[in-house]
Amino acid sequence: MDIATRRIQANGFDFAVDEAGQGERLALCLHGFPESRFSWRFQLPLLSQMGYRAWAPDLRGYGETEPKPQAVSAYAIERLMEDVAALIDASGAKEVTLIGHDWGAGLAWTFAANRVRSLERLVVMNVPHPAVFAERLRRSPRQMLRSWYMVFFQIPGLPERLNTARDARLIRQAFVGMAIDKSRFPAAVLDRYALDAQRPGAMTGMVNWYRAAARHPGKLAGPWPRIETPTLIVWGEADAALGLELLDGTERHVRDLTVRRLPGVSHWVQQEAPEAVNAILADWLNTARPA
Repeated sequence: MDIATRRIQANGFDFAVDEAGQGERLALCLHGFPESRFSWRFQLPLLSQMGYRAWAPDLRGYGETEPKPQAVSAYAIERLMEDVAALIDASGAKEVTLIGHDWGAGLAWTFAANRVRSLERLVVMNVPHPAVFAERLRRSPRQMLRSWYMVFFQIPGLPERLNTARDARLIRQAFVGMAIDKSRFPAAVLDRYALDAQRPGAMTGMVNWYRAAARHPGKLAGPWPRIETPTLIVWGEADAALGLELLDGTERHVRDLTVRRLPGVSHWVQQEAPEAVNAILADWLNTARPA
């Protein structure tokens, strides 16, 4: 199934969106840091074959989406949720499944909890519910150490310079350094992410997601209404940044929760184990839910 790139005008942005399939059932895939729409290249064909119109946009500040605001406040969670809502509205879809990984999963959690738009299904990959994450950070020095980069990213200018230096060497290392199956990240894949990170204004936009979460938490600070949307968590157990204990307590925030864990798979779950992830997606999305 071919993947085509479209330009979608939504919420004042010109979004670059990879698309596969057609119809009135939208599967909207939200990437994380330091990725782009390219991270969903293995899932878009599957979703299309299942009858979805699958969209994977470069999110605000990333890749080929323009403009790239430089103000930290432009990346507050409320602004990011507006983007998701505007993309859904632009699609004209009658049913929406929201799928997110890393920061895209954090955005998906918040969007679903606040019921910004009606969702048929929610899928999150390797990011805990924000309320669970905040609670665990307060109680777990180990997780605080794992999350050191979130503090480093608050420094003005320095993360941008270091992450783009030497042809974005640190961006490349983020993938191969954490991956268990490093063959999934050949030079061509790393080149794509390095190119996107070095686009004018991109690195500041990317890091500003973290800065805004700390300085303008807004809805990320709660309250957290219980999510009624059927929810699937796919979690690579060998995640060096986020511990398995971050799954504990999620059931308090989600009425209909399914968790699928993949041993020996890193944080980059949908890229490192696409066959296993796609099998899980196909099985769960084809399962009828109680009315």
